[in-house]
Amino acid sequence: MTNAAGCGTPRRTTHREATEAPDGGASLSRGLLLLMAAATGLSVANNYFAQPLLDLLGRELQLSATAAGMIITAAQVGYGLGLLLLVPLGDLVERRRLAVLLYAATAVFLLVSATAPNGTLLLAGTALTAFTSVAAQVVVPYAATLAPPGRRGRVIGTVMSGLLLGALLSRAVSGALAELGGWRTVYWVSAILVAGMTVLLWRFLPRLHTPSGLSYPALLRSTIALFRHEPALRWRAGIAALSLASFNVLWTAATFLLAGPHYGWSEAVIGLFGLVGAVGTVTTTVAGRLADSGYVQWVTGIGTAALAASWLLIGAAESSLAWLVGGVIVLNVAHQAVLNSNQNVIYALRPEIRNRLNAALLTAFFAGGAAGSALAGMVWVCGGWTAVSVLGGSLASGTLVLWVLERTMTSRSLGSPASAGSPN
Repeated sequence: MTNAAGCGTPRRTTHREATEAPDGGASLSRGLLLLMAAATGLSVANNYFAQPLLDLLGRELQLSATAAGMIITAAQVGYGLGLLLLVPLGDLVERRRLAVLLYAATAVFLLVSATAPNGTLLLAGTALTAFTSVAAQVVVPYAATLAPPGRRGRVIGTVMSGLLLGALLSRAVSGALAELGGWRTVYWVSAILVAGMTVLLWRFLPRLHTPSGLSYPALLRSTIALFRHEPALRWRAGIAALSLASFNVLWTAATFLLAGPHYGWSEAVIGLFGLVGAVGTVTTTVAGRLADSGYVQWVTGIGTAALAASWLLIGAAESSLAWLVGGVIVLNVAHQAVLNSNQNVIYALRPEIRNRLNAALLTAFFAGGAAGSALAGMVWVCGGWTAVSVLGGSLASGTLVLWVLERTMTSRSLGSPASAGSPN
């Protein structure tokens, strides 16, 4: 709701207001939308703090490159489990309460990481933090439900822009804080910020309850069953998994490349390098507008092709920083376009179960990301940057192949050429 001065400050909305017009946008002011975008960014940032610190963590906690890379894998696995086990609860319990509880738990688990005396406890803290930081993926369909149908793509784009900025800024902030006060400072500061966001969400989020009428076990079974009943979900889950796998191969291995003898960068500079991908935030809003105009399939097709092409530039990173910068920009733009189009396709399938659809899609998404992070560390040790580039390029090319197959199979099932504006 907008206040009398028109400044868009979010105010608390009653349960009645939020549930009477869940798709009418009556409860989604600009101020509330920006708060939700900031919340998703802060939440997802916790999964990326360790990326520019892998070399430092390896030295201080006596971890090998492969073991240090597993910290990123732990975050992806924890996030994937949270998507499967926690996000579907948005179709069962009141959503504001769920979001607030998850943010509060995230703050507590960040303290576990901040005080971890060894790699084992840091891995546990990382996994637990990631498990509850899926609160970001409770907020995204929350915003989509509150948005008017004609603005849903743009609303998703705005919230996902916040998520992307959180992921990018987390690397820069993490590297800078580690330089100032050591790696533990990163987790202490984040714990304080997440605790503050918990209070803001409790104060301003409208209450929204869309009960499914299912028990929790039945809810989980129905989420898994969506892969069997929704062909579009299967295709999009595969595209999403390969996309994040390729993305994580780059960002996991890039830390070792930039910290190594060829570049010799500090943790702070490595963190700042992540800001190169900030241009991807523009992609989410543009992709959202194109989706609202009926061009969601074009966004996916161009995005997957660009994702594959980016690795041609990234592969030359050892010879020139310019090639790496160019490749990272293309990769980030393409990755965000593909993710936004995937979500728009999935949210259009069955609006009444968006939390479960989102959970199913993103469980596959982060499972692919976890695999990419784990493979990156092993491939780096075995074959260096050349092997990393081959792996990342192969995964990215797989997204394009799946999209072409999806359009071909959909066209055959409809008995007519696939429409560029069709969500399926």
